Parts: sequence; C-alpha cells; structure tokens
Amino acid sequence: MTNNTTGQKQPGFWGKMPLWQKIFIGMGLGVVAGVLLGPDSEFLKPIGTLFVNAIKMLIVPLIFCSLVVGVTSMEDSRKMGRIGAKSVVLYLGTTAVAITIGLVFGSVFAPGAGLNMVANETSTVVKEAPTLVQTFLNLIPKNPVNALAAGNILQIIVFALGLGIALNLCGEKAKPAVAVFESLAEAMYKLTELVMKLAPYGVFGLMAWVSGKYGIEVLLPLIKVIAVVYLGCIVHVLVVYAGLIGTIGRLNPVRYLKALLNPAAVAFTTTSSSGTLPATIKASREELGVSKGVASFVLPLGATINMDGTALYQGVCALFIAQAFGIDLDMADYLLIIMTSTLASIGTAGVPGAGLIMLSLVLTTVGLPIEGLAIVAGIDRILDMARTSVNVCGDLMVSALVGKSENELDESIYNKEGYSKESTVA
Repeated sequence: MTNNTTGQKQPGFWGKMPLWQKIFIGMGLGVVAGVLLGPDSEFLKPIGTLFVNAIKMLIVPLIFCSLVVGVTSMEDSRKMGRIGAKSVVLYLGTTAVAITIGLVFGSVFAPGAGLNMVANETSTVVKEAPTLVQTFLNLIPKNPVNALAAGNILQIIVFALGLGIALNLCGEKAKPAVAVFESLAEAMYKLTELVMKLAPYGVFGLMAWVSGKYGIEVLLPLIKVIAVVYLGCIVHVLVVYAGLIGTIGRLNPVRYLKALLNPAAVAFTTTSSSGTLPATIKASREELGVSKGVASFVLPLGATINMDGTALYQGVCALFIAQAFGIDLDMADYLLIIMTSTLASIGTAGVPGAGLIMLSLVLTTVGLPIEGLAIVAGIDRILDMARTSVNVCGDLMVSALVGKSENELDESIYNKEGYSKESTVA
C-alpha cells in the first residue's frame, strides 16, 4: 500500500506489529508445526540455526566495542568503580535469592518424590566446571587476539576494560581511537537491529525443531520438574525483579515488564544470555532510557556473571535428583548449594547448555549421584529456555537500577509508551 501524498509504501499489518508479538507468533506456529511434523521437523532447524549464527556473529564485536565505549564515556574512574561494584552486588545478591527460591519450590512441590531410583557405580562423564581459583587465573588473556577469536567472554571483558581505562588516561591523544570505537559500536547496534528483524523466522524454526524432537508424550513424565522451574522463574521476575524496580528504583514495574518482552522472547528461543545481548542493550537504551555508558558497561558484565535463572534451576534439579534417589539433604547441604551456585555463576558462560556444567558442580559438591544429570539432560533444552529468559530479565533490571542510582536513566523515555530515536540517551 502506498501513501498518495508522499508516494511512500506504508507498512502492512505484519510491518506495524511489534517485534515481540511477531516473535511469539513465530514461537506458536513453530510449536504447532513441530507437533504436526514430529521428527520430520528436523528440516526446519536450519532456519533457526541461521538466526542463532547471526546472533553469535554479533556477540564478540558488540561486547568489545560497547565495553570500550562504556568505559571511555565514564572518564571518572571512581564512577566506573562505583557502577561496577553496584552491578556485581546486585547480580550476586539476586543469584543467591534465585537459588533459595529454587530450593524452596523444590522442597514444597517435591518433583522427584516417589521415583525410587538407584544410583549406579558409574557416573555420567561431564565437562569439569571451572573452580573459583581457575576462573580468576583465566581472567587475564595471554593473547587478547586469541581471546577474541575463541569468544572467551571473561577475558574479552577484562581486556576491553583495561583498554578503555588506558584510553581515558591518554587524554587528547586517544580521542581518534575513541571515535573509532564509538563508530564501530553504533555500526554494531545497527547490524543488531537488522538481525533482529529475522527473529520471528528463526524462532519459528527453533521451536518447530524442539517440539518435534521431544514431543508432548516425552515431556509428561518430567512435566512436574518443568512446571516447578517455570513457576519459580515467573515468581522471580514478577516478585523479585519487579519488586526491586518499584522499591529501590522507585520506577513503574509495568514499564520494566513491557521492556523485557523482546529480549526475553529471544532468550527463550536461543537459550543464550550472551546471544541475547544485542536485544538486551537495545531494550535497555531505547525502552528503559538507560544511558549508553551504563548499558554498555553493565549488560555485557551481566551476560557473563548473572545466572539467576540457572541458579534457580540448580535448586529445583538438585532437590529433584536427591528426591529421585531417596537422599535426604540437611540445612548445611542447602547452604552449600546456595554458595556453590552463586560463585559458580561467575565463571559459567552464558551459552546454551552451560547450566548442566554448573549442575554437575553442585551435585559433586553435595555428594549427589552425578548420573542424575542424565535424567535432567533430556529436558535441559526446555528448562534452558526459562532460565535464560530470567537471566536476561535480571540484566535489564540491574541496568535500570544502576542507571537510576547514577542519574543515567532518562525517565521521560522510561515512562512513555513509544520511542523515538531523537530521545535516545547519549
């Protein structure tokens, strides 16, 4: 359809629809297609794989450029340290709350009660989770180029922070380099916008494959575990996150919940906090009004160390496995699970399947049968969808709270329904 006065083509019904609605339509159609096609839905998986690959393409350059820009935009080193401290405290604090919710829900609903399973002598071989000492030793990249090529997010963050601080210390001489990084960051934001237009189609392909592979009947025996994890995730977002936004930030929680729809939908289907980072940054800046400096600093950090949803999943699944094998846990075990999950979240990458690595660490720490992983692994993808969405929602919450506390949040953007590029916070 064209406009008679300007001659410009006007967007149709699909073009006018918000992205999150398109994503959920793609998700719903994908589930229907997967159920109807069953295993034959495998041919639709490449559609989703192409979208995921496009998202992954953005991760390293986006994190690197946005962090350098975020640091150089905060010339006050004390301010940067203050923002970093606030972010880490909020991320680790909410992670501890999340694992506690998981343990409470696992105790109340007892998803593994009555299964009466027996542990075998042999254990499922899993990738060893990094220890806290190893995590700190691996923070400094021996070769930053290798870190960028390998996608080692923690090392990339450290190198980007160091480079940003060095550019600030160089003063006038560094301005040309800073301008280059600012231009690259803007280009990455634009490329992100283009890639996100493909989200509904990629989501369709991914959901068709997942629902076709697992099927409804395969999920029924473990439906209680799935329900408990999903219920815990919903409670964590609506009660903890929205509650912190309203009480600490003195902001409207409803606006926050609306802003998280797009990134949560992407996280739900890609199951990657790092992969969802482009959508998270876009929502934080354009819908919550968080400044570029705060968003570019806080969100890449959160994509790496904020694992609230994964921690909640640890609590439910650890109790499920304990109940399934008839093992009683005491309060000391509960506290050990909370501490282990919270600290392990620092060194666990925000990529699909990372939750199983963390769970193996938790099971080993409290002496639960490691073969319990085999039970959970069958539904891990479905659980991964929920826990990753919570991780991303937590990233957005922290960016808003830190932005508000530093007067780096434009409430005129936060409180309005629409968005115009002219009002974006610089």
